[in-house]
Amino acid sequence: MHSVINNIIQSTEQRISQIKEEEEAKKNEYIDTDKRDIVSKINEKKSQNKVAVIAEVKPASPGKKLRDINPEDAAFIASEMERAGAVAISALTEPQFFHGSIGNLEAVRKKVMLPVLRKDFIINKLQFEEVRSDLILLIAGILEDHLEEMVDIAIEKGFEPLVEVHNENELEKALKTKARIIGINNRNLSTLEIDLDTTLKLIPVIKEFDRINGSHHIIISESGMHNADDIRKVIDAGADAVLVGTSIIKSGEIYAKTRELVNALD
Repeated sequence: MHSVINNIIQSTEQRISQIKEEEEAKKNEYIDTDKRDIVSKINEKKSQNKVAVIAEVKPASPGKKLRDINPEDAAFIASEMERAGAVAISALTEPQFFHGSIGNLEAVRKKVMLPVLRKDFIINKLQFEEVRSDLILLIAGILEDHLEEMVDIAIEKGFEPLVEVHNENELEKALKTKARIIGINNRNLSTLEIDLDTTLKLIPVIKEFDRINGSHHIIISESGMHNADDIRKVIDAGADAVLVGTSIIKSGEIYAKTRELVNALD
């Protein structure tokens, strides 16, 4: 892993050590029936020949601050994304490197009716007790041999796991889990370089697995998409949805940019 990613993991471990014992008492609080279904949202958008965009409330990337976003801002940004046709909202909760917060996620989920993805570095089951979300990101390259266990716990807790992969080895592990949604991260976590061809290379592997096993996975392309051409490239390759944050936030025109991406197939 890149040194930045290792630093984030170390910071996350420190956060976990500070989770209060009372969080453990909440362990059944989030097992409920109000989970918002992203799969139906994606299928509905595809039936309209529109792009299923998961739009991200993203204050920063490591080393690159985009804008200050407090809970009130997060709620407004998410509402603009929803109004523009996004199928879900991704909210960053990693505080030190991405300047996200639990408060931002809570404000977003209270404001919008869309499914909300918690975007963070989930490495310990205690993190499932921190906040309610509809989906939760699990990164195969970080969880490695613990991936299947964490997917099972996420499902048990009422979350829809979005398992993120970058290469065939990680994908092989992901396909052995019960996860219905596979996110292909075009960013290499060892070099932090982005290549959209990563999506193009891994989609056929997923499709072949599903053909042989009679299964069906939702495929989401993540990172590195800035315009309609980028979107069309991964959708034409077979992606069901895209996750976009930086280009929307940097545009300064949340509604207009989200709408542009949703309508990229027009």
